[in-house]
Amino acid sequence: MHRFRIGVLTSGGDCPGLNAVIRATVCAAHNLGWEVLGFIDGYEGLLSPVNYKILTPENTVGITSVGGTIIGTTNKGRFVAKSGHGEKAVIPAAVIDEAKRTIADLGVRALVCIGGDGSLTTADQLFENGVPCVGVPKTIDNDISATAMTFGFDSAVQCVADALDRLHTTAASHKRVMVLEVMGRYAGWIALHGGLAGSADSILIPEIPFSYERLAGFVDRRMGGGADATLIVVAEGARAEGGEFETLHVDVKGEARLGGIGHRVADEIAKRTGRETRAMVLGHLQRGGAPTTLDRILGTRFGVGAVQLIQEGKFGHMVSYLNYHIGAVTIKEAVGQLKCVKPEGQMVETAKAMGISFGT
Repeated sequence: MHRFRIGVLTSGGDCPGLNAVIRATVCAAHNLGWEVLGFIDGYEGLLSPVNYKILTPENTVGITSVGGTIIGTTNKGRFVAKSGHGEKAVIPAAVIDEAKRTIADLGVRALVCIGGDGSLTTADQLFENGVPCVGVPKTIDNDISATAMTFGFDSAVQCVADALDRLHTTAASHKRVMVLEVMGRYAGWIALHGGLAGSADSILIPEIPFSYERLAGFVDRRMGGGADATLIVVAEGARAEGGEFETLHVDVKGEARLGGIGHRVADEIAKRTGRETRAMVLGHLQRGGAPTTLDRILGTRFGVGAVQLIQEGKFGHMVSYLNYHIGAVTIKEAVGQLKCVKPEGQMVETAKAMGISFGT
């Protein structure tokens, strides 16, 4: 008699903690007597030429502390279901049918899909077409609804805080204004948390449109009052009042790649204040390296939770983290809306109480 067999894949952008989820999924499944196939490079591994490897507790030893993903990932290819500013793209029926044939041929009884909003949208479409799927929320942006936190977020915030610690000393030495652009797409969670942790003087986020004039005035008052430096954290999706998103390009599927706002802010500050200003884009450093202990633990809990969902037959659901407990919500509910920073929320109020400017 064949062993119960499940599949696992990682899709979309990489982030710290993916390997922790994989390891936990493998170990929890092994303890139930199940076999685990890891599909290579996300959903693409389900399509010809089919690519997977058998994962065991033995060949996943030590991966929890390693960044990236041992089974690869991609945000391109035939299976991308993300377009525009969060608009849903429909996977072609022929692609779904081929994936279903692969799953049936391999005897895979359930699929663990680890990914962000686009990847989970794909998982939901597979589920609607008869594939038993469960989801695990993954994004450094922390913008997935129905979960209080996603793994990878804490590691990204740590990276921002480390960068600000380093920038402060060089900025103070030259009495400069330093602008740090961070990831997050259309949500300001990384900028807000990283800015607070790294003692930024100003934080610009998508949820609170800012004024260049008021931001420049804030910088002038600080520096004129004797401050050695001013550190500004700007989310890649931040924009001025009445302005548009700064984009590097838009791909053929309509997905915008944000970027450039950091240099724009630095140029405007220099022009309006006459002060020496530098910009830095933190970029993919936020995605790389070892996960923090919090992300290792959260990833582990999510992996175990995914196996439990399969065991309970709760397909079409995603594990979630609420009130310190791992629960489950439907994938459809999870990808229904973007989770953004509340401008009137406690985190923003905390920052304002510290004297941090949002450029308003």
